[in-house]
Amino acid sequence: MTSSVIPQSRQTHRTVLKNGIVVLVVENPSADIIAARLFIRAGSRWELSHQAGLSHLVSAVMPKGTERLSSLDIAERVESVGASLGTDSASDYFLLSLKTVSADFPEILALAVEVLRSPTFPEEEVELERRLTLQAIRSQQEQPFTIALDQLRSAMYGQHPYAFSGLGTAETVAQLSRQDLQHYHQTYFRPDNLVISVAGRVAPEEAVAQIEAVLGDWQVPSDPLPILDLSPIQSDPHTVIKTQDTQQSIVMLGYLAPSVNANALDLSDYTALKLLNTYLGNGLSSRLFVELREKRGLAYEVSAFYPTRLDASQFVVYMGTAPENTAIALDGLQTEVDRLRSTRLTPEELQSSQNKMLGQYALGKQTNSQLAQIFGWYETIGLGVEFDTRFQQEVAAVTSEAAQEAANRCFVEPYISVLGPAAAIDLLGKQE
Repeated sequence: MTSSVIPQSRQTHRTVLKNGIVVLVVENPSADIIAARLFIRAGSRWELSHQAGLSHLVSAVMPKGTERLSSLDIAERVESVGASLGTDSASDYFLLSLKTVSADFPEILALAVEVLRSPTFPEEEVELERRLTLQAIRSQQEQPFTIALDQLRSAMYGQHPYAFSGLGTAETVAQLSRQDLQHYHQTYFRPDNLVISVAGRVAPEEAVAQIEAVLGDWQVPSDPLPILDLSPIQSDPHTVIKTQDTQQSIVMLGYLAPSVNANALDLSDYTALKLLNTYLGNGLSSRLFVELREKRGLAYEVSAFYPTRLDASQFVVYMGTAPENTAIALDGLQTEVDRLRSTRLTPEELQSSQNKMLGQYALGKQTNSQLAQIFGWYETIGLGVEFDTRFQQEVAAVTSEAAQEAANRCFVEPYISVLGPAAAIDLLGKQE
């Protein structure tokens, strides 16, 4: 077992157990609460295309029974002490989270570990959660924004797992079996693929001892982790249009954007684009909101997003607008993005965006749950908790020139996704 202290505004203690489990502990005695996040390096990025939705289904069924406990037993143990215990799956990780008062932490941790190590995936629970997932997928297909985003993702990512919704598709989910869930669990749920992040009223050495007591005997399997064979993400910008009888049109522009992969030594474009995302689409004072909604009255909703991803990400600007404004909305979004290539942010715009971004980042690290989440996530995706400080420093150091250069590298030609009534789509085609 190796331990180290990583300098932060709050000291983060990092320990690697003999079986490869990485344990991060942030002691925060301000409240009698301990939160923990157990990250598995899995998630939808690790799914085969014909099994899209598998990790979501695993997360839904995992807490529904272990070799010793039924779903009701687990729920009663958690609720009897007012704790919380849950599972989730994202693109680049799988998560088991818990929160409890300090006195009950050993008990709830032991329960979480039992769910982690020995879920039984009862057949009836698999079937129930499959039906619920299929209902959720059908519900999503009634939401214009989701449909437009699905077709944009598909256009941008092809056969890469990022092309699919985390829920999967009706076709893939319908074919998933209990054996598929068991195989996924047996493959990726292992000690050398696990990061545990703890924050709260607990001394680092005490937290490590409690984790070692319930996980120290977990042996690393003899088989190595499988090597991912991901479909390459190739740039081929084009337009995808869907006609649907909706009350509004959805217009989206998407650009392939840098990942945050730890192998990329230079993350300056990533940081600059995060700043531009804040400038363009974050809040009521953002450029898109002020220019396209407040001044021109084009948008029911307008924003931008740039998620952090292990593989190539997407920088997306979008608008919901009246059908008769579809073409104008598309032009307005394109103009605002192109402006970032031709015009540097003013010193005031740059400073305002940096202040907003760093302020929101700080507010996202106030609770024990937030601390456990962000440090565990950085460790899981290979950046290390040092990235917390590095990221803030790099945001503060972004210049207007660097932001413009990043925009010119990224915002060359967009993928375009449009959804709206036939009349609006026809009009769009004529104006093009």
